[in-house]
Amino acid sequence: MVAHKCAQHNDELGRIAIASRNISKCQAIIDSVQARGSLKQPAEIRAYALDALDVEATKALIRETESQIVINVGSAFLNMSVLRACMDTGAAYLDTAIHEEPGKICETPPWYGNYEWRHLAECEEKGVTAILGVGFDPGVVNAYAALAQQKYFDKIESIDILDVNAGSHGKYFATNFDPEINFREFTGQVYSWQNSQWTTNRMFEVKRTDDLPVVGEQSLYLTGHDEVHSLSKHLDVPNIRFWMSFGEHYINVFTVLNNLGLLSEQPVKTAEGLEVVPLKVVKAVLPDPASLAPGYTGKTCIGDLVKGSKDGQPRELFIYNVADHEDAYAETDSQGISYTAGVPPVAAALLVARGEWDAKRMVNVEELSPEPFLTLLDAMGLPTRIKDEHGDRPWNQ
Repeated sequence: MVAHKCAQHNDELGRIAIASRNISKCQAIIDSVQARGSLKQPAEIRAYALDALDVEATKALIRETESQIVINVGSAFLNMSVLRACMDTGAAYLDTAIHEEPGKICETPPWYGNYEWRHLAECEEKGVTAILGVGFDPGVVNAYAALAQQKYFDKIESIDILDVNAGSHGKYFATNFDPEINFREFTGQVYSWQNSQWTTNRMFEVKRTDDLPVVGEQSLYLTGHDEVHSLSKHLDVPNIRFWMSFGEHYINVFTVLNNLGLLSEQPVKTAEGLEVVPLKVVKAVLPDPASLAPGYTGKTCIGDLVKGSKDGQPRELFIYNVADHEDAYAETDSQGISYTAGVPPVAAALLVARGEWDAKRMVNVEELSPEPFLTLLDAMGLPTRIKDEHGDRPWNQ
């Protein structure tokens, strides 16, 4: 998805280098970009083999390709290695999720404070732009929160981020992105920001039901998530929560796997003496998320339900986007979850290239101006809408 969107804007972003441990995967992406005719103008797009945990190799590739912007959409386990390579070479760094360590889950909040934020001073000293969590959630929903605070409210009491995938992939059981990362979100403590302090719950303990635009009535569950950890620091809002929709079938299968210990990130030994990580075994037998795209139908709805006051009067609004799985596949060979996650970092890269978001320091999305970002997303396939007492309309009307 990122490659397709970079190609569509290569008149500004220039040459594209795609790197992964498996170079054949990179070449398959290039073949897809060329088959779809995504390149806006003729320019180099090349594949490279790279173990991104190898900082020196990553630095060497950045220098070889003369890359000025690095979009990290690899596993969250790579963040600190790729960030280090960017800090040492001066390349701008963008990612879509908080760093994780393979043997740890749901560490002490705020999660950014455990890894990325430890390099705030170094990025500022070196003048290196590092934009953290610039996918959709985290990312676009952070921009929604900033827009609400700057434009629609004098005081905000609560931000509830609602993430609904009302699509169907037709498989018995699958995850929409890396199963290992997906399950790790749900097997530990659920951290939320309530009454200006961290609160813990168990997964699937707290449920709500909402009637949302296009996708209708949905059941959502309180879930720990990346954006809560930065929004709670940067916005003066006492209640910030993240909710995700799940069907009963997903919950049942997840519960069985978890109760059997098959979602553990800790290694175990088989009777034959083989050491395996159960979560990695489950990942190996589940469908590759990329394989879901051709048959995926339905839509997503993701946004911020914001409550507070304006001019002394109570106010509530929902800032959101609806994306279509079939439309995403028709354009870029990807499903809607990949589309919503992959378009925003390219929009951010364009803003860095133009100088509007070239912060020369480490920032989260809510620290940057939301309006140029949302304007770009409107044009790139992720339009934002607002629903409030005045109706349902585009955000900039």
